[in-house]
Amino acid sequence: MTKKTFTVTGMKCVNCKANVERAIKALPGVIEAVVSLEDACVAVDYDEAQVTPQDMKDAVDDLGRFEFNA
Repeated sequence: MTKKTFTVTGMKCVNCKANVERAIKALPGVIEAVVSLEDACVAVDYDEAQVTPQDMKDAVDDLGRFEFNA
């Protein structure tokens, strides 16, 4: 398991937070994703054999309002 923190810009409210967390948690291999609005980041526990930071970026970018910096 790996735990990393990634910057996510464009989040402004708790709905944004929930959308980003939901998108990342839906990926196979993601154990936990916790967004901090104040720090504009997400801490992710994941299995590197199943999911990559690029997969997370793609999932967040698909939401259309946020930018995930892997």
